[in-house]
Amino acid sequence: MVRYMMFVCTDPEPDTDPEYVPDIDRWVTDNNAAGRRLMGQQLVPPSAATTVRVRNNEVLLSDGPFAETKELIVGFDLLECADLAEAIEVARTHPMARAGRIEIRALADPDS
Repeated sequence: MVRYMMFVCTDPEPDTDPEYVPDIDRWVTDNNAAGRRLMGQQLVPPSAATTVRVRNNEVLLSDGPFAETKELIVGFDLLECADLAEAIEVARTHPMARAGRIEIRALADPDS
C-alpha cells in the first residue's frame, strides 16, 4: 500500500456541466469505509494563512498565501491506496475534481 497526499484546490476554470454533482459527504463516507481515506480536513480561508520564510537568519512573515494565484489549496486528504491508479480513481470521484482540481503526491519513503 502507498500513502498519497491529496491536495484539494480551487480552479478558476471549473467544470460547467451541471448534469452530475458529486456529494462530498458520500465521497468521505465511501472512502472512509473502504479504508482508502485515512484523514482529511477543509482548511480555513487563504486570507487567514500566514506565510513563513527565513532569509539571512531573519524570520519573514506575511499574511495570506505567498503565491499570487487563483488556484489555492482549500483542503487535503491522506489516502492509502494500492497504487497510483487507485489514487487517481479516488481523486476522480472527489467533487472538487469538477469544481476545482486535485493534486496527488505519494509520501516519500522515510527510509530512502
